[in-house]
Amino acid sequence: MSSPFTMLLSGDLMVKDADRMADLLVQKVGAQGHANWRQAFPGHPYVAHFLRTHKSLAVAPTRLEPQGHLDAPNEGDPMFPVYLHSLEEFQGVSRPIKTHATVLITEDLEAMVQRLHERRVPFRVARLTPEMPFDRIWLGCLPEDPRYRPDVDGGLCIEIMAAGPLQLPESTYDVPAPEPRDPQPADLVRVVARGFLVRDLDAILALLSENLEWSPTTIEEFPEEGLRRARMGFSLGHSGTLDLIEPTKWATDESRYLYNWGPGPYYIRLSAIDLDAKAQDLTERGTRFTRHSLGSAGGELIRIDPDELDGALIEIVPHTS
Repeated sequence: MSSPFTMLLSGDLMVKDADRMADLLVQKVGAQGHANWRQAFPGHPYVAHFLRTHKSLAVAPTRLEPQGHLDAPNEGDPMFPVYLHSLEEFQGVSRPIKTHATVLITEDLEAMVQRLHERRVPFRVARLTPEMPFDRIWLGCLPEDPRYRPDVDGGLCIEIMAAGPLQLPESTYDVPAPEPRDPQPADLVRVVARGFLVRDLDAILALLSENLEWSPTTIEEFPEEGLRRARMGFSLGHSGTLDLIEPTKWATDESRYLYNWGPGPYYIRLSAIDLDAKAQDLTERGTRFTRHSLGSAGGELIRIDPDELDGALIEIVPHTS
C-alpha cells in the first residue's frame, strides 16, 4: 500500500531554548543553520529553527527542528497552550527528549481531513493567521477540548500539513532522488530516521491503519538486539522514516530508556558520506561520541553523547544513495 503521506517534515526537539539547541546542533554535530531558517512570528509565541543536514532541500527534505515555546499570550492560536501543556504532561515534564509534534506532510490535505471527518476521528484545525495562512491539523484533540489524547495515534503526537507551504524545489520529487554534488567525506547528507519508542507496536499500527490508512513499509524483529521495529515510510523515498520501536528484552538501551522515561521520541538518525571522516570531524569539534555495531540490523553508527546535546540523542550512519 502506498503511503498517504509525502514526507516527515522534521526530526524535532521540543526544548526550553531553541536558539541554544540550534547552536549545539550546528557546532557539535555539523548541521547547517541560517538566520532565514529561524521562525518566530508575532502573536505565535515560539521559536523554531529548521536546520538542514544539506543545504539543498531537494537532496535532504527532512530537517532538524529544535523548537521552544515562550511564556506569552498566543494570539495566533489561543487553544494551543492547553494542548501544549497536556502534551508536556503526557510525555513527562522531565523527559530529556520531547516532541511538539510528529509533523507529517501530505499532497492531498483536503482528502485526508475529509477522511478524518467522516470517521469522526478527533482533530483540531488551527485558524489561519497572516503569519501562518495554511491549515495545520492536530490529531487527538478537539476545539472544545484541546488537550491531547493518545487514543487516535498511539501517542505519536501527529500534526498534518499540506506540502504546498513548504515550497520544496521541483527536483525534490525526482526519481532517483538528487544526490549531493562534490561532497566532502565528513559531510552530513540527510535525516534518515526518527526513532519513537512504544510499548505495544501492534496496537499502534492498528490505530494508524484504522484512522489514517497508514501501514508500515517493513516490520522487522531483531532478537539479538531485543527489539521489533516498524518502519513507517513516505511516498518521497528520501524523506526521513518514522521508526516505531518496541523493546522485546529488558537489558537493552531501548528498554532501559523506555522504563526510565516512558514511550516517546528517541533517536534522530542522520547520514554522513564517510563514517570514519565524520568521526574525525566530531573529534575536531570536541564532540564526545561512541561507535556501535547494529548487529543483525547490519552496519554501524556513531552515537553522540546525549550530554553534549542537553539530552538529545543524535546518531549518524553511512550515507547510501
